Amino acid sequence: MKNVAVIGAGTMGNGIAHTFAQSGFRVQLIDISEASLKRGMATITKNLDRMVAKEKITEADKAETLGNITTFTSIPEGVEYASLVVEAATENLDLKLKIFKQLDEACPEDTILATNTSSISITQIAAVTSRPELVIGMHFMNPVPIMKLVEIIRGYNTSDEVTKLIMDMSRTLGKTPTEVNDYPGFVANRILMPMLNEAIETLYNGVAGVNEIDTVMKLGMAHPMGPLQLADFIGLDVCLSILNVMYDGFKNPKYAPCPLLVNMVNAGKLGVKSGEGFYDYSESRKAEKIALQFSK
Repeated sequence: MKNVAVIGAGTMGNGIAHTFAQSGFRVQLIDISEASLKRGMATITKNLDRMVAKEKITEADKAETLGNITTFTSIPEGVEYASLVVEAATENLDLKLKIFKQLDEACPEDTILATNTSSISITQIAAVTSRPELVIGMHFMNPVPIMKLVEIIRGYNTSDEVTKLIMDMSRTLGKTPTEVNDYPGFVANRILMPMLNEAIETLYNGVAGVNEIDTVMKLGMAHPMGPLQLADFIGLDVCLSILNVMYDGFKNPKYAPCPLLVNMVNAGKLGVKSGEGFYDYSESRKAEKIALQFSK
């Protein structure tokens, strides 16, 4: 189990690749876009540089970690020798089903197929493969190299052996695996997303402003980040997708996305990734803040 393929070089994918590579695994990082792979490797390098600066690792550790990662733009080529594949593509059911069909055809018959989905049914994903007993959820938290939790989600047919193996492997990564069952949103997002949605509803109903809502939750509830800022960090499109999965799965109106969230996503205001959400992350805003600092 020392050969791991990671599908997707975005925020979660490069973090997962970084974590496995730093723990001594050989990692094949796969993305259809060469540009995405270059950005992903640049992010990994930047994060390793930060760890070197903080004296958490050495330059030799950094070089070894980067040396453990090979990039591919082809799934069949990248998964040829993988004992485990972790899919970390966009939170979209159709895309994930397509990827798992490809993985099932391309991977050795004993390869374990894991998904980093934060809300979509493991059982539904496993059903498009010929190996449902080898399909499991590994929901890492962002940022992956720092956050300790991994939700381990068993599908209906996931075997006890695979569950134990993935739990043990997660511990070798320095993580704390927590086993949960396969229901929409699992545990983390089933609790988190309604809270974020309620914060958006509070703003939508004019109870308080963005800063006021986040200040109340940070100072009053000891949250390290306000819910609206956290939603921006996660991505408003991702929040909307997860809420829709839970709403469709439970048919309970308490999971219905706030109209303000829907409108913001439709307008392309996705949070940090788009430069604007509940807060402004644009380059002009950053320049303004820098100028203000130098003027003091």
